[in-house]
Amino acid sequence: MNHSLGENLRRLMSRHGWTIEELVAKSGVDRRTIRAILEGRSKPQPATLHRLAAGLGISADEFFLDPAQLLYRRIDRQTNPLVQEAVETSPELFARWTEADFDELHSRFGAGGCLTAEGVQQAAQEMNAKHALHEKLSVLLESSHAEVVRGILELLYKQVVIGGGVLAEAASGE
Repeated sequence: MNHSLGENLRRLMSRHGWTIEELVAKSGVDRRTIRAILEGRSKPQPATLHRLAAGLGISADEFFLDPAQLLYRRIDRQTNPLVQEAVETSPELFARWTEADFDELHSRFGAGGCLTAEGVQQAAQEMNAKHALHEKLSVLLESSHAEVVRGILELLYKQVVIGGGVLAEAASGE
């Protein structure tokens, strides 16, 4: 995992044409830490990954992306041209979005094919709500309430996915 993380960090730096020093300036992460990640010698803390992601203008998930998926992203952008129109007409809806966010939006399809203009708006609003929830969860997981939050999430997960939710529906063929 560390090696692919380093490869992805190198790829993302290359996309911007940045050196280690430029990434240090943009992210505030120490030069030695960045070098250790690039060389696969370090498993960074989540906070470090988030600082690097913010500096690069991406979602932290992109560090773990298989580069082979990048080809599909280009195809998805061609199949959903209404996204660019939505960005131009409602730029506030896409404030603080990363490339990964746009890639996710482009990869969505509406009923019967590509997203409609309304579908793009609705998907963007849903993604923004999800981002806000993730930010709140990150804060809670860094607080003195982290164990309580983890416990609640585990219970909900078991109830939905294992208990009567996703797995039960799959088993019954629904």
